[in-house]
Amino acid sequence: MEVQETRVQTDRVLTIPNILSMARLVGVPLFLWLILRPEFGGPNSDLWALLVLMLSGISDYLDGKLARRWNQISSLGRVLDPAADRLYILSTLVGLTWREILPLWLTAALLARELMLLVMVAILRRHGYPPPQVNFLGKAATFNLMYAFPLLLLSDRSGWLASLAEVFGWAFAGWGTSLYWWAGVLYVVQVRRLVRADTVAD
Repeated sequence: MEVQETRVQTDRVLTIPNILSMARLVGVPLFLWLILRPEFGGPNSDLWALLVLMLSGISDYLDGKLARRWNQISSLGRVLDPAADRLYILSTLVGLTWREILPLWLTAALLARELMLLVMVAILRRHGYPPPQVNFLGKAATFNLMYAFPLLLLSDRSGWLASLAEVFGWAFAGWGTSLYWWAGVLYVVQVRRLVRADTVAD
């Protein structure tokens, strides 16, 4: 993650990238409901949940690309994009852990990293710095997890496809979790340097 502030190119709210990010946020409760339907006596809707997650991944790619290409990077977009990423990860963790597809230790590891990030954001704001920006490493971690979760959801079935999904799902989960923590540790180092520089300046 980058602490440096990305240059805002527009103050408009209703841009195509922002609308895509808003649509992703609207999809979060729908996605969670689809995952948890079997737990409350409803039909299995895993394929619909996978479709929502796939559309979210496509919009995640498009909103950043279009914002840069059309010079529509905005302050709102800088908040919406990472917020949507984290909410999808959180909702997936809740759903898959509830259904006992994900073990508690993995959920705890990912949530601990999010808690660490929230603490760092609070420290940054106290020193007058903007919220962090997602860099390539953070995006790579998110993409790995976004591949892992649908594959692990598919593994909760029977047959050779489920077995294959389980193998690749856990591979992506391992890579994604490792990258997630790597990006978090690097971010902590950057925050410490900024805080130390402020202390020296004072």
